[in-house]
Amino acid sequence: MGTASGRFAIGTLSKGTGCKVETIRYYERSGLLPAPARSPGGYRLYGTEHLKRLAFVRRARSLGFSIDEVRRLLDLADHHRRPCAEARRVAASHLEDVRARIADLKVMERVLKDTVARCGQGTGPHCPLIEALYREEPGAGPPDVSDAARTGARGGLRRATPARRSSLSCASRRLPHRVRRAQSSSRE
Repeated sequence: MGTASGRFAIGTLSKGTGCKVETIRYYERSGLLPAPARSPGGYRLYGTEHLKRLAFVRRARSLGFSIDEVRRLLDLADHHRRPCAEARRVAASHLEDVRARIADLKVMERVLKDTVARCGQGTGPHCPLIEALYREEPGAGPPDVSDAARTGARGGLRRATPARRSSLSCASRRLPHRVRRAQSSSRE
């Protein structure tokens, strides 16, 4: 459904890439995709340069790179200064964040596994999970949750770097209080 000029509408770009129309518009607003040409009727007309750039963005996003990280990588590519060292720094920082999230997920998995085990067959009126989620007092949580948090996946939690602290700030809101307390004490 391209035009004679080799340009195509946003719907065609969406179907060809599997990327939703709204996501394509979001990438434009975020500066990841350049503004496309417009038809006389005002419709966006994309070219192969948009297709290539969208593929780059989607690959980077599938690896978990943030919008800012993708923007930085695109900046390196756009200005033909593709210093591998700078791209490596962006990727290494992202890898550290991914590893921190994996460690946090392993702690959450362990806590949930222990909580599910305490729920037994689930036939009685008493449920440790539901009661723990309703508790508001400090230290609320299933019994011995702090043990799971303290041991973590590798027998201990790592000291938090600034990047790790940033990732923990969101994740810690989802963890039981005793897990957060165990993480805090491991940073001291």
